[in-house]
This record gives sequence, C-alpha cells and structure tokens, in this order.
Amino acid sequence: MNKQYLAVAYDLESHPYSDYPSKLCAYLFQVFNFKKGMKMLEPGCGRGEFLSNFQKLGLDVVGIDISPEAKKFGHDFEVSICDIETEKLPFKDDTFDIIYSKSFIEHLYYPERYLKEAYRVLKPGGRLLTLVPDWESNYKIYFDDFTHRTPFTIISLRDAYKMHQFKEVKVFKFRQLPILWRFPILNYLSMFIAPFVPVRTKIKFLRWSRELMLIGVGEK
Repeated sequence: MNKQYLAVAYDLESHPYSDYPSKLCAYLFQVFNFKKGMKMLEPGCGRGEFLSNFQKLGLDVVGIDISPEAKKFGHDFEVSICDIETEKLPFKDDTFDIIYSKSFIEHLYYPERYLKEAYRVLKPGGRLLTLVPDWESNYKIYFDDFTHRTPFTIISLRDAYKMHQFKEVKVFKFRQLPILWRFPILNYLSMFIAPFVPVRTKIKFLRWSRELMLIGVGEK
C-alpha cells in the first residue's frame, strides 16, 4: 500500500467523519462477545476511528499503519508505523486477544505475510476478525480504489484463514446498514432491490444493499 493513501484515497472530503464507526464497533462488540480489558490490534488503523470507539467500549487498543499520517490524529493510544508486507509486526508472540481490520487486507499484494504475523502475535484462543469487500457483489467498482490489490470471496477468505492454521473459521456476507442489524428481516428488502441498484449510486441504503462486505473470524 502507498504511504500517501490517507491523504489521497481517504481525505476528509471524500470520506468525512460520521457516526458509522461507533455503530459498527458497538455491534461487533456485542455479536462477538468482546470483554472489557481485551487487548486489540488494528492493522491499517488510518484515522483511528474504529480503535477510538473500541477504546470507549473498554478495550485496550493499539494501531499500526504504513502511513506516518496515522500518528497525527491526536488519539491517546499507541500507533506504530509498519509496512506489514516487508516487516514483521513490532510485537512479541501471543500479545493480543483480538486483531481487527476493516477494508485492509484487500490492499495487500501478499496477504499471506500478514496472516502469518497475525497468527504469531495473537494469544492462544485469540481471534482474527476481518471485514473485507465481497468481490462477487463489488467487482464492477472494486478497482475504482487504485490501492485495491487482492479480491476476496467467501471461499478464498475462508481458505486463507485455514491455510494459516486458524481454527473455528467462519466467513459470511454482511451489509453495512445499521438498520438491518436492528431489524434483520429488512435484509430481504435489500436482497430484493440489490439487482436493480445502479452502479456507483450515492444513495446509501441502495449502495449498501448492493455492495456487501465479508466478515471472517477464526481462532488461534
């Protein structure tokens, strides 16, 4: 990933701050039964919006990123600068309870190097939680993001976990619409309208009905 990605692909004009990170963090905290005091690492932490919200929920958080800009957002948690594809993670074996990433692993040329290191620094029983765009529902716009490198499907993400020794692996599709987390029956509406949604629509409910994420989770 290019070290300038935060300034170019994730500038505040195209990616303004919102309350979505707080809603997603609260949802994941509940669904995956996180506990206060657990130690979490987020690779590709960027502006730190997710770690900041996980910290508010009681987790002990640490971030890493390739861009030096990631250290300039004024958070009170540690952020290390590291190129995961060429360097080892700067942590001892068996350090973290959770490694969380969102929209990160698809930016790597060699995701297997990251997965190997993630396994090393997780504690026994620790979990790797990965949110990544679903290639099947995003292929028409996937490379609109110049920094995307490696597409993932349910099968490829599952197999990547298993090839790196993770156990109890589960991968499923996920819509980024908080109203669907509260009222799951509305997923049927999203499924119905998804085939008719124009590519690159600006209407969030329509866009996130069409463009799905994958959630992968596995244990060390």
